[in-house]
Amino acid sequence: MYAIIETGGKQYKVSEGDIIFVEKLEAEEGSEYTFDQVLAISGNDGLVLGKPTVDGAAVKANVVKNGKGKKIYVFKYKSKKNEKKKIGHRQPYTKVQITSIIA
Repeated sequence: MYAIIETGGKQYKVSEGDIIFVEKLEAEEGSEYTFDQVLAISGNDGLVLGKPTVDGAAVKANVVKNGKGKKIYVFKYKSKKNEKKKIGHRQPYTKVQITSIIA
């Protein structure tokens, strides 16, 4: 059984027990979070698609960790102007473990 959920402007295909990294959520570590934007559910009775979401469906997950990703560097440069700028960025994320899919 799997579900397709939407969070942070992205879509994820999840099953029970999966660990995924999503955009930062306003949730404490160790707490439970419910994703209610379920776009599709596949199980024993076939595939159920939502219009745009499946009514009454939810995906429950435990928040494992809130953190930041690896640093990426953005380097801006303009030739012949002696102008350069180096900027670093670390994207925040939330690591969640899927516990159950409610159809």
